[in-house]
Amino acid sequence: MTVRVMLVSPATTAAVREARFGADEPLDELGARAARAAAGDLPRVERPLCGPSLRCRATAEALGLRAEPVDRLADWDMGRWRGRRLDEVSAGEPEAVAAWLSDPSAVPHGGESLTALCARAGDWLSSLPDDAGRVLAVVEPAFARAVTVHALGLPTEVFWRLDVAPLTLTELSGRAARWNLRCGRPLAGERDRP
Repeated sequence: MTVRVMLVSPATTAAVREARFGADEPLDELGARAARAAAGDLPRVERPLCGPSLRCRATAEALGLRAEPVDRLADWDMGRWRGRRLDEVSAGEPEAVAAWLSDPSAVPHGGESLTALCARAGDWLSSLPDDAGRVLAVVEPAFARAVTVHALGLPTEVFWRLDVAPLTLTELSGRAARWNLRCGRPLAGERDRP
């Protein structure tokens, strides 16, 4: 049986616009409005899921989903960099940022390595039963990228070459070790933006 996994990236926040590492911030008014505009643009599923972050939960709610928060769908743990702007961290810790960007096993921030994130995302995907049918989850962009890397058997470094915009749908269909990808379909609220 084919499983269809639909990953929706959450709406934007002020921290996203400021290029900050996630710190469980709420949606801003622009993000909430865009998510409400996209409500109804998702396929029906019996049991929607979402990452545990405030951003994912608020997006799911604005989309009209009664999503179950799942800890395994959490964002990439950025440790002590959480909430800081990338340019600030780069200026203060250039060697640490260089290691983080070039070595998938590096954890200069004290959080989770890229390798560990991809493994966690892959474990979740692999845990879906063959009869799961249609699975929809609102997850942070990093988690969607990590699932994609795992599903397609890509080298971990490809993670950095994938972009997941706010309120887009990344779709995987298949099962176990054979997945097909359809990425980046904007939801209605984002299609209408300039």
